[in-house]
Formats: sequence, C-alpha cells, structure tokens
Amino acid sequence: MRTGPIRATVAAGFIGLAMSVTAATATPVVSKDAALPIGSELNEQLLNQPTELFAFDRAGGKRFYLFNLGDMLFSSSSIFGGKAADAGMSCNSCHQQGANNNKLFVPGLSARPGTFDTNGALFNAKADNGVFDPVTVPSLRGSKYLAPYGHDGRIASLREFIRNVIVNEFAGPEPSGQVLDALVTYVNEISFLPNEKMTSDGHLTVKASDAARRGEALFNKPFRTNASMSCATCHQADAAFIDRKVHDIGTGGYFKTKTLINAKYNAPYFHDGRFDTFDEVVGYFDQHYDLGLSPSEQSDLVAYLDTIGDADTPFTPNTVQAEVDELTAFASVLDVAIPARDKDVIRLAVDSVGVEWREVGEKFPDRRDTSVDGGLAERLKARASVRDLVLTLRRVAMAAEADDFVEAARLYDRYKKLVVAATPRLQLAEPWSLYNPRVHERHFAALRRLSELAK
Repeated sequence: MRTGPIRATVAAGFIGLAMSVTAATATPVVSKDAALPIGSELNEQLLNQPTELFAFDRAGGKRFYLFNLGDMLFSSSSIFGGKAADAGMSCNSCHQQGANNNKLFVPGLSARPGTFDTNGALFNAKADNGVFDPVTVPSLRGSKYLAPYGHDGRIASLREFIRNVIVNEFAGPEPSGQVLDALVTYVNEISFLPNEKMTSDGHLTVKASDAARRGEALFNKPFRTNASMSCATCHQADAAFIDRKVHDIGTGGYFKTKTLINAKYNAPYFHDGRFDTFDEVVGYFDQHYDLGLSPSEQSDLVAYLDTIGDADTPFTPNTVQAEVDELTAFASVLDVAIPARDKDVIRLAVDSVGVEWREVGEKFPDRRDTSVDGGLAERLKARASVRDLVLTLRRVAMAAEADDFVEAARLYDRYKKLVVAATPRLQLAEPWSLYNPRVHERHFAALRRLSELAK
C-alpha cells in the first residue's frame, strides 16, 4: 500500500518526508530542488488510504510481472522529467491508490483542492496553453470501461492518454513500449469498489433506502422540458453509468459523461470541480434543465446518487505489513529483469523501491522527535534495517551496471532475506511509528504548530 505522495511537498526532499525534530519542536528538512510552490498540498498526512481493488483479485487470480512493473512505475518519479521528477512526483501523487487526490493543490495550477491545470507551464513550458483552466483529478477506478479519455474525451486510447501525461504534462522522456504496456496493464486492472447497495449491472439491491429508490425513479424520469432526456440518458444505469459521449451542460464546453460508480469519493464534481456535494450538483441540473424538482425530490435524487456512488470499504488503514507486501511486489520485477539483463528495469526498480523504503524508514521517528513517546530502541532498529535494505538494493544496481549479473542476483537474494528479517523489527516498532494514528496525529500537529509559528 502506497504511503502517499510524501516526496513532493514543499517541505520534502528526495527521500520523502524527511522529518527531523529538535529537542524543542519539529523541523522539516527542506530540499530546494524538490520544493513545489509555497502552499502546495499533496495530502502527505494521509493515513487511511483509498482502498485499491484489482480485477484479478475479484477473479481469484494473482499478480504478474507486467502488472507489478506498472504498479511500481505508477509510484515512480523516474518516468517524469524536469521539476516533476525533481519534486518526486509520480502518477500516485494525483491518483492516490488509483483514486483521485481531492486535496491536491499546487498554487498556479489549482483553482481549488482537487483540481490541476494539466496545460500549465510549471512542469512543462512547452505544454503551456496560456490559459488557466484547471480540471478535476479523476479517479482511475474502472478506467478500462471509461474511454474516451481526458475531460473532453479527446484521446481515444488509454495508452495514448498515459503517454500524453508522461511526455506532455510532466515533461518526461519518451516512454518505451514496455513502460507503456506495463502502465496500461496496471491501470486497466484498477476496479470499481464493491457496493452492497447496487448490483453489478447498476440496479439497487434490498440494502438501498426508500429515499434512494424514489431517487432512482426520478433519475429515470423524462425531463419536463424535454421528454427525450433524463439523467439516465447520459448516465446509463449499467456497469459504468456512462454513455461514452461528450455533452454541453452549460459549463463552458463539451465534456464527457463521468461515471457515478464510487463517485461519493470523487469530489469535487464537474470538469472544473465547481461543486463539492451531490446537493449542489442536483441543484445545478434542476435549475439548468428546469426540472422543477421539489426539495424532497432533490433530496431523494441526492440519496440515489449517494447510494450508487458508495463503496463497502472505501478506505483501508496503512500498516507495516501492507507496505512490505507492496514493496515486495514492486521489487519482484527484478526476478525477471536480472536474468534478462534488463538494465533499464533494474535501474527503475532500484531507484523506485529505494525511495519507497526511505519513506518507510521516515515513518519511524528518530530520537530528535519529541512528539513520540517510548520505543526509541525499536524505532532505531527499524530505521537501521531500512538503511540496510536500501544500501543492498543500490549494490544490486551497481553490479548490474558493471554487467556482473551473477553478483546482482546474489545481492538481490540477500535483499529478499533482509526483507524477511526486517519485517518483524518494523512491526515491533509500529506502535511508536506514524502508522499509529495517535503518533501520526501528534507528529503532524507538532509540524502544524511550527508552520503557524513561522508565519
């Protein structure tokens, strides 16, 4: 499970949220190269992660090489260029666990949290269209059902959409076919979350409320000013609730129909994020299309949207074990890349997994952090274990660069054994780490106080 886009905050360096705490208070270590504009917010304090479910999970399958490579690349800044790479940004910075990051805010690129100007000059001057036009950060759940891509539906394929993000939006180098194949494979596996109140084909179950059922009838009811239209005309009640078309609904252009599945967690709404709630969305449509809905009818329609937009388990606590499991999956690409002598993938894996491990290490505050009580010996052992893992990984890359793939394989085997040995040490220190909600809150409260004092 990803730890969140810790690396790319104004107070974060190339190894993540490198927090040190003096005897009096907490002080963030600042990397000038990695700093985004002052006031940037990438939701780095996220503890409970958006739940991520994959198609092969639901089908009883297993992870596989190309998926693991794509999963790793999704969290890697190595595929981006320029300032984005320097800031440690990755796909996961905007799409946390494949969902949207509704707290994303970068001054000059965001009009409000959860929006981002993909044609701004900050990350790629060549892509600047000279217009401040931020759009909402979309969830990637169910992406394989949601073509065409982009808010205006201008890109037909997911492959071309991903390439555009890398090359044009974030000034990355032209990705190889393998990189694109891997990322497409990964994104295509990100599934909608189950919802016990709705069937797989878009109908309400017995778990839905009476208000939601009344709302469903309104959703399918023809508009009083145009009997050929209803909400369901565009949001067709099926597995995705879309019609794959673009429409002008009075918001300044033609934009594609968005899915309503799991949409309860996709705010802000509309292409530019102008609305925070379903109440505001329903109010807008009632006025724009002169639907003539009474207050109770609007409430029922909101209840329906809330119901079909829900999920059984929208968030999952982050834990040491979840981190270890994910980084083990990331590093597993070396099982293929080392025998294949694929230096590019080896380099990407070592860099990406190394950064992630450093972020894990920073979750165990050292002795200077006075916001944490107890467990110092355990925390220091956890940090030391992580350092050994990172150094061993680096030696894997060095051996591969020297064309000594036998040594690279030996060191990778040593790395895997170190992970097994390190895991119980990390778990032993977990009660005094940032994985503990109480410690997490105290740690970041100290940072917030420091930030207020600095103003």
